[in-house]
Amino acid sequence: MNDSPSRRNRIAKHTLAIPKSGIREFFDIVTTMKNVVSLGIGEPDFVTPWHIREQAVYGIEKGHTAYTSNLGRIQLRRLICDYVAKNYGVSYVPETECLVTVGVSEALDLAFRALIDPGDEVIYHEPSYVSYPAEIALAHGVPVPLRTTAENGFVPRAEDLEKLITPRTKAVLLNFPCNPTGAVLSQSDMEALAKVIIRHDLILLTDEIYSELTYIPHLPSIASLPGMKERTVFLHGFSKAFAMTGFRLGYACGPHDIIDAMMKIHQYAILCAPTAAQEAAEEALMRGRDAMLKMREEYEERRDYICRRLNAMGLTCHVPDGTFYVFPSIRSTGLSSREFAVSLLKGHSVAVVPGEAFGPAGEGHVRCAYSTSMAQIMVAMDRMERFVNELKSSK
Repeated sequence: MNDSPSRRNRIAKHTLAIPKSGIREFFDIVTTMKNVVSLGIGEPDFVTPWHIREQAVYGIEKGHTAYTSNLGRIQLRRLICDYVAKNYGVSYVPETECLVTVGVSEALDLAFRALIDPGDEVIYHEPSYVSYPAEIALAHGVPVPLRTTAENGFVPRAEDLEKLITPRTKAVLLNFPCNPTGAVLSQSDMEALAKVIIRHDLILLTDEIYSELTYIPHLPSIASLPGMKERTVFLHGFSKAFAMTGFRLGYACGPHDIIDAMMKIHQYAILCAPTAAQEAAEEALMRGRDAMLKMREEYEERRDYICRRLNAMGLTCHVPDGTFYVFPSIRSTGLSSREFAVSLLKGHSVAVVPGEAFGPAGEGHVRCAYSTSMAQIMVAMDRMERFVNELKSSK
């Protein structure tokens, strides 16, 4: 007699339906190869500034290893709210309108689970970060992509947003500056989108994790526009601006009722973000700006170089206004984005991410992260140019 449990229906249907990350799945191949120049993973190549790391070490040495409030250290929440007010034009109450999370990924998950009833629709623009549709679906919502194109700068148009709204639409998710395209919203873009969101009484989730990494004059958040604060969840974190990816620290600011609902889920699932990371984040907000500006300056130099090289080899690439990604078109090669990426990797040891990983709207492009050294970018561009020339000569 077989006493082992049946494996039929062992995994929840909605989990089985979720694909694995197109980025991570592709880079499993990279780990098996040598001498690869990776333009793939979106992680700063800078080490977290020492004074930020030192604060985490100091806290551990002093025995600051206990739980914090579920919402996060009040000292950190006050600094976050001051920072958001100063840089994004929105004022929040630290005690009730701010939640410290384990990265922006957790903040997004909490927001979706707090807001979505089964069958509710959430509109997000595409190409998009790979986790967005998956996180919506895991919260039993329906992800609805709003297609953007290179021709309109990968910016969602208000009229296209309006066409997708149905009686089941609950929320809109925006990510600007955008991963993977580097697109940034103008003031007029924000105002047009906000009008539609307000008119249809929708909730907005705005993921602004790359907002310090912009190369044009900084604009306040869309949450600062009239009528938007009370319907917006502002999401941000420390990974990109302060090179703190491994600290896994983010935050959400928004109306008290939404933050309170998110906190309840966080309370049972996570309890609190790591104490040492919270103390390091306080140091980053107080004294991390100079290092962040130096990193941004170097990213801008890399951006200009990689865009110039890509366009020169015939891979049309608009110059992004933010992030550390470029999203060149590879349609001129006649290859799909996956064929291009796999052939480039296997033939010339350069790793880029196929555009299809970011949704159907990303097909025909690849994402290149310039969050690696200029020397490595130069090598990658030389190899990619040889690859493109080989494709041309074979036609």
